[in-house]
Amino acid sequence: MGPRRWDGRAPVRDFAAGRPAPGRRAAVFEQSPQLALLGTPRDGERDWLDAGQAMERVLLEAALQGLATSLTSHALEWPQLRWAVRDPQSAMGHVQMVLRLGFGPLGSATPRRPVQEILDIVG
Repeated sequence: MGPRRWDGRAPVRDFAAGRPAPGRRAAVFEQSPQLALLGTPRDGERDWLDAGQAMERVLLEAALQGLATSLTSHALEWPQLRWAVRDPQSAMGHVQMVLRLGFGPLGSATPRRPVQEILDIVG
């Protein structure tokens, strides 16, 4: 779980839902985060796969550039909102994901098991 916003509510989901979380610190967030829309011309299964592959590339490039990212799609679950966020002048007819990009404090590392515990290397 990442830090909570120093001065109140952040414009992203708070998985602690306002409850105290041991060891969770507060941080200052940027006032105007950059939002990006990832979309496809159509909305079929192939388009979902293409959007997922594109998102993978965007997230890897953002990580290489030192950017923090967060994803949201809950607004896109409402057909009226999904229709409203598209740009009728572009080929992106169907928004698949909203990405928030910015700089932020580093989170703690995710624990990993030793490779030898999970992989048998036959040579």
